[in-house]
Amino acid sequence: MATLKERLDADLKDSMRAKTETRTTVIRAIKSAIKYKEVEPGASALDDAGVLTVVAGLIKKGRDSVEQFKAGNRPEMAEKEEAEIAILQSYLPQQLTPDELAAAVQASIAEVGATSSKDMGLVMKNLTPKIQGKAEGRAISEAVKAQLAKLS
Repeated sequence: MATLKERLDADLKDSMRAKTETRTTVIRAIKSAIKYKEVEPGASALDDAGVLTVVAGLIKKGRDSVEQFKAGNRPEMAEKEEAEIAILQSYLPQQLTPDELAAAVQASIAEVGATSSKDMGLVMKNLTPKIQGKAEGRAISEAVKAQLAKLS
């Protein structure tokens, strides 16, 4: 099976041949962000998990930009950014449904023996590596908070 980097290379070639400008721009941005991560001091070549982290970071930046554009009354820029986010999401694994996320949170709470919202750090530390790339950090955090609030 091809690595995510190989898939990006192939997709870039296909996108350039098809002259899909937005997709080409987004894939180039991903590759550039990966390269920056790999040349940081003490860093090495990224594996698929590292690439997923980079893509998730780009999605987070994109969402922040969408909010800024909407607040600045720039709907055309917000739409462009949302189109780019959709392309970025195509490189993430299938996202968890809210029910699946809730089940994963409950399992993690039981695993670490959390009893109150003070244990949120423990639960997050246990849960995040298991579902990384399958749910956004904000969604994970909110689900954990909600479940722990029920225990208190």
